[in-house]
Amino acid sequence: MTMYERFGLLIDGRWRRGSQGRTRPVIDPTNEEPIGHLPCAEPEDLEAVLAALAREAPRWRAVSGWERSAILRRIVGNLQSVIDEAALAMSIETGKPIAEAAAEFRAAIDQFDWYADEARRIFGHTLDGRDPATRLQVRYDPVGPVAAFTAWNFPALLPARKIAAALAAGCPIVIRPSEEAPSSTFFIAEAAIAAGVPAGVLNVVSGPSAEISRHLIASPVIRKVSLTGSVPVGKLILKQCAETVKKVSMELGGHAPVLVFADADPVAAGVMCARTKFRNAGQVCISPSRFYVHESVYEPFARSMAETAKALRLGRGRDAGVEVGPMANARGRERIQRLVEDAVARGAQVLAGGSIPPEHNRGFFFSPTVLGHVPDAAEIMREEPFGPVAPIATFTDFDEVVARANDVPYGLAGYVFSRSLETANRAAEALEVGMVGVNDMLLAAAEIPFGGVKESGMGREGGKLGILDYLEPKYVKLRLA
Repeated sequence: MTMYERFGLLIDGRWRRGSQGRTRPVIDPTNEEPIGHLPCAEPEDLEAVLAALAREAPRWRAVSGWERSAILRRIVGNLQSVIDEAALAMSIETGKPIAEAAAEFRAAIDQFDWYADEARRIFGHTLDGRDPATRLQVRYDPVGPVAAFTAWNFPALLPARKIAAALAAGCPIVIRPSEEAPSSTFFIAEAAIAAGVPAGVLNVVSGPSAEISRHLIASPVIRKVSLTGSVPVGKLILKQCAETVKKVSMELGGHAPVLVFADADPVAAGVMCARTKFRNAGQVCISPSRFYVHESVYEPFARSMAETAKALRLGRGRDAGVEVGPMANARGRERIQRLVEDAVARGAQVLAGGSIPPEHNRGFFFSPTVLGHVPDAAEIMREEPFGPVAPIATFTDFDEVVARANDVPYGLAGYVFSRSLETANRAAEALEVGMVGVNDMLLAAAEIPFGGVKESGMGREGGKLGILDYLEPKYVKLRLA
């Protein structure tokens, strides 16, 4: 029995099959073979979810923050006991190295640990009235039932951000994980049930994403939608949410610029950029994806990055010593091939990789690729690659490079390398993004507000701001009798 048969759909506290028996395969990206089959939720299954959410919403919001905190803390303990099993399952589904999978699962646990504290710290505030007989108060109430949709690239962290915040805020939730990698959500849900989350407060569904999102979003029961996904999907869901004016938070695509100034250490920056770029095969929303390097340090930076890329070991994530796994699916690899071919046709130089490795003719592998002297006209400088390709361009002037970095519709993350405090601060302030790393590229953490601007989304996940996206402020004016 696979874990997909062991779990399935979680509806009103019970694991079950879809009511019509439909399934969809989960594919191993290292060999393109099915691992198992996920059940598909039908309209009647989704109606059962909505009924459970509507029933539990007033009950869960009435549970004190202290009690919700205690439940979240128990989830932490439960998840810590399955890290090894969950990491292996994630690696099989996504191809990512075991060490990366285990680190991601621990980061997911951090979300529950953080929100266990935030559940007790939902503070309102008071204001003095304009006369002695009035009292002005502002309180925060749960927004209500949540529908959440997540992507496959971080299949534990992304659901954890949404589930932990919703539960902490007092909101019941239904989540649809990616069908490429659903196992992490199963482990999280099982841990939540064992921790005492009431039946119907957390529900998990799978099946065709368009069918499920359309059905859930159309319901007046759902009052908040949270999405981690692509920009086109985000725009579609925004339109659907407008019909019933739902609260929305979205973490969409990015195309993170990296600015390497003349006073930076080009060799150290090249190594860090390569190791960060090729983490999770480049399938990271905040992955550095456009490298603008001052012309005076271009050669050592490009050489350092290319040498690091060539030295990375490619293979199955669950094999010892592997540093880069396959891409998650065929469509992603096809996009990468197209972008590389376009850049080369426009004059870019292949410094490392550039093709499907011949020793990996099964699975969705693509060699870690570094392209040099990539013109701004290349599609890869405008379109998020979301894969293991690093395009490098040169610049000469501060204002020029900032303008080029900002000349895309995305604004999730950006990176700056400089030894000058002045240059680093000016660049960080000038970049039109939601997050900036200065001489550092590991941005995500439970305690920080994660999110972007422009077409990269709205709202924040994590940190003290994250819970606010699951709350609504209510103003009360009281006149003493």
